[in-house]
Amino acid sequence: MRVRRVTSEKQLLQRRPLRILSLLLATPITLIFLIHPSLIVDPEAGYSHSMLMLVMLGISSGFIHGVGFDPRGLVWRILFHPVGGWVLMGLGYAILYQVQMG
Repeated sequence: MRVRRVTSEKQLLQRRPLRILSLLLATPITLIFLIHPSLIVDPEAGYSHSMLMLVMLGISSGFIHGVGFDPRGLVWRILFHPVGGWVLMGLGYAILYQVQMG
């Protein structure tokens, strides 16, 4: 029974709408980081380097999943799992929102 659940989870994550979601979450925040990075800096010109590294990991995961690449190694599958990437990209959007509003 456990194998069936894992297979269904893998099949669910390989569907096109979820891959498009990954790309739609990763692309805007990437463009913000590359084109206008001052949007992620608070008014005192500070930022959390470690938090931004986690966000970049999430962005990488979003692009990896979004273009259809499925890592084979266990460590890479865990590190670049799409659900973890979505959470980390959500963290990035939360940071962006907090800096802009506060």
